[in-house]
Amino acid sequence: MYKMIAIDLDGTLLTDELTISPNTAATIQKAIRMGTVVTIATGRMFSSAKLIAEQLGIHAPLITYQGAMIRIAGEAEALYERPVSPDIAEKLLTIAREKNIHLQVYQDDILYGAAETDKLIAYANAVQVPYTIEPDLIALAQKGFTKLLFIDEPEVLDPLQKELQLLFGESAYIAKSKRTYLEVTHPEANKGSALFFLANELGIDRSEIIGIGDNHNDAELLKAAGFGIAMGNAVQEVKDMADYISLSNNDEGVMHAIDKFILEPANAGKILEGSEEHAQLGRKKL
Repeated sequence: MYKMIAIDLDGTLLTDELTISPNTAATIQKAIRMGTVVTIATGRMFSSAKLIAEQLGIHAPLITYQGAMIRIAGEAEALYERPVSPDIAEKLLTIAREKNIHLQVYQDDILYGAAETDKLIAYANAVQVPYTIEPDLIALAQKGFTKLLFIDEPEVLDPLQKELQLLFGESAYIAKSKRTYLEVTHPEANKGSALFFLANELGIDRSEIIGIGDNHNDAELLKAAGFGIAMGNAVQEVKDMADYISLSNNDEGVMHAIDKFILEPANAGKILEGSEEHAQLGRKKL
């Protein structure tokens, strides 16, 4: 049986309206009561992921910032953190300014923007986190950033992604989490590396893990898990590498996956165990 399940948020656990169905919440809580380690693996900042974890009763360490930080709610120190270096952070800020592309940054679990733009406001409202305006982001960059996020249309971000990959190569992890989001983290900061670290800390083998996601930044998560599940709405890259394709995020795909691979096998095991007990009683009577 699987002992751990790591679930992406946007496009996976959350509907397009950024909600979680009551049925899905109840199913996750059943899995937790059974002893399954349920965690979140998201590009969102910790404070945003924590709100959803609290709503669902998830107490496991959370994989946040695309895997750049693993942290437990209530703990001041992160279990694992891989920030973008000051040098690369400064270069990215310069590129964003020269190309006039929105770039927001994260440091000490605080969302920073150089100016109060519509994109920053819309993002903060969507994920329910506050933001801080700091005109001199270059000064902040000297401590490095947990993550940097470009927000723009695909026709702007797609060529930018190729350019950044050529510029930084293996010195940064660059991936789209949505069609309008391009995220940059430390090269070791991806959901797969973070999942390996957390599983090792908990003494869980790779073969005992399910990973569920929908977008390009979930590819490493599905590769790292012993069993990878793509949502019905997932991009083709993720579907192609998945061991199973569930329903969409708007059709309770996470609930369906947990029912099929966590709850139903457990119930079947109980039925078999009960049948064996009855059989032994019968043999004793004979």
